[in-house]
Amino acid sequence: MKSLTRPFKVTLAFCFGAAFAAAQSQTAKSLLWAYPVPDPAPPSAANNTPKTLPGSTRSYTQAQIDDQFNPPDWFPDQHGPLPRVVQTGIQAQACGSCHLMSGMGHPESAELAGLPINYMLRQMQDFKASVRKDPKELEASQRASRMNNIAAGLPDEEMHKALEWFASLKPIVWYKVVEADTVPKSWVNGGRMRLPLPTGGTEPIGNRIITMPQDPERVEMRDPRSGFIAYVPPGSIKKGEALVTKPAAGKTIACATCHGEGLKGLGDVPRIAGVHPIYVVRQLYNFQIGANSSTAGALMKQVVKNLSEDDMIAIASYTASLEP
Repeated sequence: MKSLTRPFKVTLAFCFGAAFAAAQSQTAKSLLWAYPVPDPAPPSAANNTPKTLPGSTRSYTQAQIDDQFNPPDWFPDQHGPLPRVVQTGIQAQACGSCHLMSGMGHPESAELAGLPINYMLRQMQDFKASVRKDPKELEASQRASRMNNIAAGLPDEEMHKALEWFASLKPIVWYKVVEADTVPKSWVNGGRMRLPLPTGGTEPIGNRIITMPQDPERVEMRDPRSGFIAYVPPGSIKKGEALVTKPAAGKTIACATCHGEGLKGLGDVPRIAGVHPIYVVRQLYNFQIGANSSTAGALMKQVVKNLSEDDMIAIASYTASLEP
């Protein structure tokens, strides 16, 4: 009997493992919208004319705006002195090129404005140790990413200065969440930002969140005052509210327990109110698949292990709709 029992258990375990892997692979394929990769750029005329923004005394060409080692600072009087790593970077691109001089970032990067210093410090340490990966596409989830490389090469003193500076900034409403059946047709540029197609048109939203600039021209100029519209499937906000505030058995715990009243953060636990919904979906999925294997990641993995893709979209839609 023993000679039959052991092979049966092994076969059963193999079948279960294969079924789980297949289900995870299917989820990964359906979540590709949350990890955008660049498309071929639509034709456009080169423009080297210096650009300006209302209320700013500065001007930059698009080439200067796109310089990741010296990004534009349109409103220098609205913040304190810039740390070197925010303004010019150290052996890697400047923090301000992705996270902006407001700390609010673009959809492809994180919002840092007002986050607790100790929380950001842990994230940088986790990136440095590669226990938190930052996959830009699902196929790359096991490889070191930009943030892993930046954290590895950043001197501790410079990192602390940057984190203190970002923590001093005040978060603002940056994403307008809109439930919609259809969304503008779009493409993804080289910086992984989704933009409306010049030819126009719409398409069904499907089971996705689609984020696009409220004003594409100003956003491509890295304007720290011009935000985004996050289109979400109809009914997502209400469903997300129920999951967050009245969690179903086996789904989630009440998020406010750790993230505080209004989900605005509690102690060293970050706020999730007003955070880009696609970023939230990415983090929930990264916790679920183990791309973030830090101590906090291990705790969150238990929280999110039973969430479906629909659940993640709903939770992210609700949290993004809240005031930061």
